[in-house]
Amino acid sequence: MDKQDKKNLKKRYLVWLYKTTKESLDRIERKFTQLQIDKFILKELIKEDKLKKAQKFIEEFKLYVTNKEKDGSSLKYEGDKLNPDYYFLTLKLKAVEKTVLKEFGSKTLKEIKSLYEKEMTGRILKSTEQK
Repeated sequence: MDKQDKKNLKKRYLVWLYKTTKESLDRIERKFTQLQIDKFILKELIKEDKLKKAQKFIEEFKLYVTNKEKDGSSLKYEGDKLNPDYYFLTLKLKAVEKTVLKEFGSKTLKEIKSLYEKEMTGRILKSTEQK
């Protein structure tokens, strides 16, 4: 195995590490970013439903938002402290990013982040198409 092959193996491994770690963190963090959006949508639904014809659906959506908030909080926090699993994932992601920088530089880190974002967006678009 030559030098380039070894370098490629390292890069692929770091891409995999970044992807799996970031996915795990995103599963938690997206609940909080979605909550910001969901709460705004909920306010808009309440404001726009002047005839109260959608009240049943709005209440269901409100329950969905409340449950999402509870789920997210239990994944990220234990009481008023960070959940050890979540904390570990944040440390691991930082370590993976530092390793990429050390081994390949900032251009490669940007590339890996971009590939990840494209992959995740592609999954969303693909899953939406199939429904």
